[in-house]
Amino acid sequence: MKTLVVEDDFLSRFVLQKMISPLGHCDVVVNGKEALQAFVFASAEGEPYDLICLDIMMPEMDGRETLQLVRQYEKEHDIEPANEVKIIMITALDTPKEVIDAYYRGGCSAYLVKPIDKTRLFRRLHEIGFTLE
Repeated sequence: MKTLVVEDDFLSRFVLQKMISPLGHCDVVVNGKEALQAFVFASAEGEPYDLICLDIMMPEMDGRETLQLVRQYEKEHDIEPANEVKIIMITALDTPKEVIDAYYRGGCSAYLVKPIDKTRLFRRLHEIGFTLE
């Protein structure tokens, strides 16, 4: 599994990377702008990400805008919905507006509220179709 962790908070970024790294290759960036660049580059190289863990609140480009631009890129490049990157939105906010924006308007695959623990993360990964060993 190839994963991109997008998180501006050092501790959250470190913890997510530690949890996910045993499952395969894991890149880390600190904002949505870098995430979009990494996503486009990996896709253009023919080695797209399987999973993006995307924080919602970040400087320069937030997670909602990043999610929208990733989905737009996939549409423009005729990537079938079944082959779209799975995106787990991660936030400290647990409000109905955040959930609606992420799921129904944004097209994310799952949603997690901080603090993230390994059991909940792995449960979500399983729910969105990843086989974990």
